[in-house]
Amino acid sequence: MVGPRTLAVQMGHIAPDWRPPHLIAMTSTHIASRDALPDHMRILLRDYPREAWPDHPNFARSIENWMGAHSMFRQLGELCRTETERFLDGDRDFPDYAARLGHYGHLLVANLHGHHTWEDRSYFPELLAADPRFGEGLEMLEGDHVELDRVLDGFTRSANSVIQLAQLDPGQVKDHAADVHAASETIEGFLERHLADEEDLVVPILLHHKMRG
Repeated sequence: MVGPRTLAVQMGHIAPDWRPPHLIAMTSTHIASRDALPDHMRILLRDYPREAWPDHPNFARSIENWMGAHSMFRQLGELCRTETERFLDGDRDFPDYAARLGHYGHLLVANLHGHHTWEDRSYFPELLAADPRFGEGLEMLEGDHVELDRVLDGFTRSANSVIQLAQLDPGQVKDHAADVHAASETIEGFLERHLADEEDLVVPILLHHKMRG
């Protein structure tokens, strides 16, 4: 989206909070309750530590590009938050903020949704076939993607509310921009955990089995 139009990617009517207490109690591998990749999923990571990845002979360009996409998602989440902070602090006027929020927000939501859909349908089945030991871990990451859709839905709704209120009730814009800021922080926190765990599980599999070269 560019300018005062709503975000193009829409999802189901789900609350944006990705850390509901009842889900935290369900499983230690749920993203809301873990602070690292679970120990029993780190079998290969011990042999292929993160700091050694770039120099490993099996570290293919495709792996670098996949991790590059992750870096882009992190940057877009940060931009949505910092642009909202600038607007709330009075350093960005609303038309400029709306255009930036629409542009960065659409890139974030659309690309994240497409990326994890491809992983679930194509990438993860390929990894599972190569090393069935990590079926539980890949299933965990797919569960993260379900929660990610909830998080993105919350952000989309908040961003659309700001843009629509600018035309209907400008006096409430800043109150709703605070919701966008909170949703952006939620996305950043979610991505920090999910992307790190995803890389720690997936890259050692790729290196060990000489995949994607």
